[in-house]
Amino acid sequence: MASNLIRQKQKAGLKTRKSEYKPSTPPAQLNCPNCGSQKVWKFTKRHTKSGIVQRYICRVCGRTFSEPKKLNSFPDNNRGCRISAVLVEDAINLVGVEKQTENGLVRTTKDTKGKIVNFLWFLKKEGYAESTITRRVRLIKTLNNRGANILDPESIKTVIAEQNWKTATKEHAVTAYTSFLEMLGKKWKPPKYSRIRKLPFIPHEKEVNDLISGCNRKTCAFVRLLKETGMRSGEAWQLEWTDVDFEHRTVSVTPEKGSNPRVLPISADLIAMLKGLAKTSNRVFNGSLRHFRRSFRRQRKKIAEKLKNPRIDSINFHTLRHFKATMEYHKTKDILHVKQILGHRNINSTLLYTQLVNFKENDYHVRVASNVKEACELVKSGFQYVTGEYVDGGKIFRKPK
Repeated sequence: MASNLIRQKQKAGLKTRKSEYKPSTPPAQLNCPNCGSQKVWKFTKRHTKSGIVQRYICRVCGRTFSEPKKLNSFPDNNRGCRISAVLVEDAINLVGVEKQTENGLVRTTKDTKGKIVNFLWFLKKEGYAESTITRRVRLIKTLNNRGANILDPESIKTVIAEQNWKTATKEHAVTAYTSFLEMLGKKWKPPKYSRIRKLPFIPHEKEVNDLISGCNRKTCAFVRLLKETGMRSGEAWQLEWTDVDFEHRTVSVTPEKGSNPRVLPISADLIAMLKGLAKTSNRVFNGSLRHFRRSFRRQRKKIAEKLKNPRIDSINFHTLRHFKATMEYHKTKDILHVKQILGHRNINSTLLYTQLVNFKENDYHVRVASNVKEACELVKSGFQYVTGEYVDGGKIFRKPK
């Protein structure tokens, strides 16, 4: 581009500058701050008080981040550069200047970032699941960003107590910091946070079907898969095309969180949905599960507002696992069958579903089958044979609403 501009100026008899002969330097390659990958795309732009900031997304781990901070240039009448207090503090910390805390302990940002990275690798070496690693590292980062000194247990206790978090989140934060101190070879007296265990929310089948029908193609297939199999969202997200048997209509589940592997049946409608998805990689669902959850929440909110049913907005991915377990136990009354579907190793985890829903007599869909073919279709749809051999040859089937 520069050489063409120089030729055009020379033909027109215009003068050229020496700087125009120098090739333009390409922008520096950005690395993902989470996984270090160089496979980074421009994602979106964010408007801030200091100007427009470019956002990037990592194609490997799905992390979004901003471009490195640069010093803003100002007109000549300002006679120099003015730097905000935040940028000054960041610059001082990057140099490694020590900051004095209230209790006399000394901490630097370099030390903090290094400890967090070491904590990530410590969890990996200990064999924790990726979801556990992500959650614990994110909690330590959050505590650090909110003013806690991660090298001081008393500072951590104070910051956790000040947060407007649920008891379960505070309990997770205490567990994460306990693991962090284990990496440092230290111990502490953790605060006691006991979560209040509640029965999970179980939606009606019509509400789940309304949610599925209102989502886009990819989300519709994913939610339908969770409804029919009861898989965890992480297990469904790891599903590969080789795990789907289109001929026998089954999926092989690669377990997480210490569950058992299992093979689960799926319907012909779900098979058709999966075939309609684009095959861009070995996995059925691509991208970041974290960003996919955000998209799902936006779609769910629109559907709940459109149908004027706030209960739909309370359905999340794990709710569908509870829904599947509850319906299976109600149909079969076999707790071992439900345990096998969910992949639980301990039956005590499955016993929860025996007390979730108390179906009443009028909470059923009732159908009458007049021949064997109709009876088979009703059984495939989840209907259960009740009784009946009537004059017209029909038999009664029912299914919970």
